Amino acid sequence: MKINWLAVVKILSVLLILVGILMWTSLFFSFYFGGEDADAIGLSGLTCVLPGLLGYALSRHQSGGIRKREGYLIVALGWLTMTAFGMLPYLFSGVIPEVPKALFESISGMTTTGASVLTDIESTPKGILFWRSLTQWIGGMGIIVLTVAIFPLLGFGGIELFVAEAPGPTSDKIHPRIRETAKRLWLIYVGLTVCLGAILWLMGMNLYESINHALTTMATGGFSTRNASMMAFGPSIQYVVIFFMFLAGVNYSILYFSLKGRWKDVWRSDELRAYLGLIAFLAIGVTAALFSAGAYSLEQSFRNGLFQIVSLITTTGFVSADYSQWSAGLQMLFFLLLFAGACAGSTSGGIKVVRHLVFFKNSLLEFKRILHPHAIVPLRISGEAVRGRVITHVIIFLLVYLAIYAIGVVVLAVFGLDFSTALGGMATCLGNVGPGMGELGPVDNFSQLGPGTHLFLCFVMILGRLELFTILVLFMPYFWRLN
Repeated sequence: MKINWLAVVKILSVLLILVGILMWTSLFFSFYFGGEDADAIGLSGLTCVLPGLLGYALSRHQSGGIRKREGYLIVALGWLTMTAFGMLPYLFSGVIPEVPKALFESISGMTTTGASVLTDIESTPKGILFWRSLTQWIGGMGIIVLTVAIFPLLGFGGIELFVAEAPGPTSDKIHPRIRETAKRLWLIYVGLTVCLGAILWLMGMNLYESINHALTTMATGGFSTRNASMMAFGPSIQYVVIFFMFLAGVNYSILYFSLKGRWKDVWRSDELRAYLGLIAFLAIGVTAALFSAGAYSLEQSFRNGLFQIVSLITTTGFVSADYSQWSAGLQMLFFLLLFAGACAGSTSGGIKVVRHLVFFKNSLLEFKRILHPHAIVPLRISGEAVRGRVITHVIIFLLVYLAIYAIGVVVLAVFGLDFSTALGGMATCLGNVGPGMGELGPVDNFSQLGPGTHLFLCFVMILGRLELFTILVLFMPYFWRLN
């Protein structure tokens, strides 16, 4: 069957209208702090809303539902549309006048990567800076999942979009109706964001900065209003951010079950236990390494080590210390954490703990299968047998991920990056983390890269955010065949 392009246009038009309206919320901070960027934000919002209204008017009478192909197209084209229009405030205000850099900043925000080309964040107009933070909050759960909740108003069901957008190899059903599921996810997301913002404000962070950091923490994005990131704030604020980064990396189904008091469902999660165990184990080891090196007190060693571990595993990318100055062993550990990812069904990027868990458990079981070739030895995660198709999907995902990573490192080297910078830059953009290695380390940024490198990493960030297959399937010839 032919692709229902009118359905695609209709949904993309609604997304564009939503982006424009959200963009206009930045005007409040623009006017409050002087209004120098108000014209740019207002014009940018108008440039989103008018084409969105036109597209919706042309497609509003379309008939027919959304099949899987339309679902993948809407997700991929939706992210491309949002990021392309999301760069307009940077361009119109002159904060980032070059298109490749402005697009990079927009995509880094929407994909919650947190890599930035801004060299002096604190001098950026406040309205633009708020939009920069808001892009991460929009991308954190995925604006398309939000749209799923209002699809009945448009005449669509929405299940195809949720399948294409939802991160991770599995999707625990919180509620049998996908629209209700999306609403619950966003209620938790909004509630945690408001809670964190209030706590940061009460702890001494000014209201503007508390709002910005609440948006980017719950999105596991890592954009800050300070050049020094979280190094600019005291220990108490850093501990609060650690806790909420950890929560943001938990599967939102688990968060929902905990809010409902369904502790049996919470503690039966192998992924949650692995996530907790990994952080605890690494925190002890890194604390011991830092303290024995004599660089920090015991409390500082624990706080800085734990902060960086949680920040990297959850792909938030906030920085509380310049870990590029730590030992080579710790730097190698943090490089490996760029490939970790937190829980599936969270706002974090990366490979995800559950995929690692499936791979390692299946690898160990393979030894048992070798000794007992006729025995049926099922792989179980959280007490449930994992289907062979899911295991195959995980293994293929890991192989494709590593292949893309290796190819990307070569491409970055061709663009002129040195070896360690290419390794770290590709890992951090594919995993949507933020800080990398070498010249793209925790206290550096991506401004020195060339236009070609910026555009290539834009593609890599979207590829990583949509977990490879959602984008790669569009390049398959059979995707475009009529039957």
